[in-house]
Amino acid sequence: MSNFVAIDFETANRNRSSACAVGLVHVKDGEIIAEETLLIRPPQRQFEFTHIHGITWDDVKTELSFVELWGDINGFILRADYLAAHNASFDRGVLQSCCENYGIPAPSIPFVCTVHLARKQWDIYPTKLPDVCDYLDIPLNHHDAASDSQACAQIVIAAENEGWQF
Repeated sequence: MSNFVAIDFETANRNRSSACAVGLVHVKDGEIIAEETLLIRPPQRQFEFTHIHGITWDDVKTELSFVELWGDINGFILRADYLAAHNASFDRGVLQSCCENYGIPAPSIPFVCTVHLARKQWDIYPTKLPDVCDYLDIPLNHHDAASDSQACAQIVIAAENEGWQF
C-alpha cells in the first residue's frame, strides 16, 4: 500500500493561477489519515466558473491567498510519495501556476492521474469523475474540492485493493 495525497483544485477563471479552493486527502496504507479543504483568495476578482463550483468572490475575498496557505498545502504534499488527481494535468498545472505566480519553487513530486488509472484498471469509458464514482459506488458532490479529492483518494484505494501499485 502506498502513501499519497489526493488533491483537487477549483479555479475562479481560465487562469491556472486562479485557484479558489483546494481539497487534500492524505492516504497511508489504504486508510485516510488526514483531510483538509481550503478556500483560497485568487489574485484576480474575476469569477467565471461560479456556475460550476458555486464559489464566488464574496466567498473568498477575506480568505488567505495561495502564498499565505502554502505552508499548509506544502505540509500535505511533503507527507506523500506522490499526488493523485482526476485529470492530473489540470491540477498539476494549477499547482505549478500558483507556485510560479508567487515565486515559490513548485514541488517535484510525481502525479498519478485517476482518469488513466480507471481506464487501465477497470476499462471505464467515459472516464469523467462522476462516471468512475458511479462505477465504483463512491459518493460524489462533483466540483466540491473536498468531495472530489475524497473520491480521487477512494479510486486509488480501490485500485490498490485490486493489486495496483504505484
